[in-house]
Amino acid sequence: MSRTEHRFKTEEELVEMLSRRIASDLENAIRTNGKASLIVSGGKTPIPLFKKLSKAPLEWEAVTVGLCDERWIPPTHKESNEHLVKSYLLQGRAGEATFVGMYTEGVETEAAEGLCAEKIKVALYPFDVLLLGMGSDGHTASLFPGNLKLEKAFDLENDALCISIEPQNAPYRRMSLTLHAMLSAKHLYLHFEGEEKVAVYNEALNGDDSYKMPIRSLLNQDIKDVEVYYV
Repeated sequence: MSRTEHRFKTEEELVEMLSRRIASDLENAIRTNGKASLIVSGGKTPIPLFKKLSKAPLEWEAVTVGLCDERWIPPTHKESNEHLVKSYLLQGRAGEATFVGMYTEGVETEAAEGLCAEKIKVALYPFDVLLLGMGSDGHTASLFPGNLKLEKAFDLENDALCISIEPQNAPYRRMSLTLHAMLSAKHLYLHFEGEEKVAVYNEALNGDDSYKMPIRSLLNQDIKDVEVYYV
């Protein structure tokens, strides 16, 4: 596996370059397959990127957008990742894209794993572009340090696409993609910003315990290239 780092002095420079790369990847997928899938993360960090990408001159009607993870709350809730993506990415030109969420009303996360996986398998999988973030504790998607479900989430012999997670130090039950699902992506990007996150990233590179820092499960694997964009 190769890991390519792209370091920028400003957020504006990063957003410009990463939005172009993602748009180009999607355009190539549409040209080749007649459609493209884009999987994104929540949080505040990707909002400027979402705003920029939403203006890209793509055939957005051929793009299907999904999530790396989701808080198990209704999509109208302001802390829902679906709400975030619809508010900032699926606007303007990108409003023509199709969105496939993880949340299922009235079903608990454990029972919804199969429903989530089926929706993703039909509409999104395998992924063309996957954009991940990273928390200050080294989590990515909703794979949190020390969680009892990590062994199952990291098991590449487990072909499940979705796994339910109950974080120990974060609100809400979650649904997350497994490592197997994330590594299916043709193009895999990691995006983070700020000195604190750079320090976390460097710590992750200097160790191999993925249970302590789940982002290591992506940085230390030898299956898929990862492109890292950071300020």
